[in-house]
Amino acid sequence: MRNHRHRHRFRRHAAHRRNRRQGGFTLFELVIVIVLTGIIASSLVVFFTPAVKAYFDSRRRAELTDSADTALRRMARDIRLAVPNSIRSPNTQCFELLPTLTGGRYRMGPHTAMDAAASCPAEPNPASASCSAPLDTSQPSTGFDVLSPLSAVPSIGDLVVVGNQDANEVYAGQSVAAITGVTTPNAAFGTSRLSFGSQQFPVGYDGGRFSIVPGNGGAPAVFYICANATGIDANGNGTGTLFRLNRALVPAFPTACPATGGAAVLATNVRSCNLVYSPNGGTQQRGFVSMQIELTRAFETVSLSFGAHVDNVP
Repeated sequence: MRNHRHRHRFRRHAAHRRNRRQGGFTLFELVIVIVLTGIIASSLVVFFTPAVKAYFDSRRRAELTDSADTALRRMARDIRLAVPNSIRSPNTQCFELLPTLTGGRYRMGPHTAMDAAASCPAEPNPASASCSAPLDTSQPSTGFDVLSPLSAVPSIGDLVVVGNQDANEVYAGQSVAAITGVTTPNAAFGTSRLSFGSQQFPVGYDGGRFSIVPGNGGAPAVFYICANATGIDANGNGTGTLFRLNRALVPAFPTACPATGGAAVLATNVRSCNLVYSPNGGTQQRGFVSMQIELTRAFETVSLSFGAHVDNVP
């Protein structure tokens, strides 16, 4: 009987211990879990923080590189398409040029057979639909026939440039005329005929080439300006901005970079710029523009250099 009671009491204590364990964790166990979780979390932070920081730094550098590369390629494109001898650079922070839309060859002499048969008059021209329209740079002219196909059709208000041998000539209007008409002549005369107000192009030019500059509403010139690129601010960002400004033809050679009001933004966070134009570029017929820009954001810096040739043969 006594043994039976002892076994019954033992079974009640064992059941009580099982019920207590099934009810949840003890305070000691919870403390242990919190301490272990903190240790694991600290270890993860130590290992993963550099990797996360490296990822964001790498992405920031990639964004800066893409921004600098896009800006340099845009400038290089305009340089390669510039009117010969149209680049002007007052200092290493800016330069000016006239980008072209298209260009080609013009008629330098009359159509011997058809002009003689129609008794066509001499300059100025174009005379009529039955006569060719050659360009004689020794006297004023009002138009000419285009002999070569044009990659783009010029519009009224665009500018035609002939024989530009000096930067100030085109900006002063000596080698440029505004187009007043674009027509299709007799196929024997050329692919198209350009008309403009009476213009005396530079005397002595006999290359037979012309360029078309978009009129852009009276602002055909383009100025690339690196403004306020004097270093970095307290947050580690470049202080400067690279602009592309369209403006009217200004005869006087620029002695400083113009104001940037109304200009398009090409790049921000510019730390420094170095834009250098060499008129000869190693030869007498090609100029060369060396461009270097440095972008800095959150103390991450990217520096890119680019060079572009410009054909200075009119």
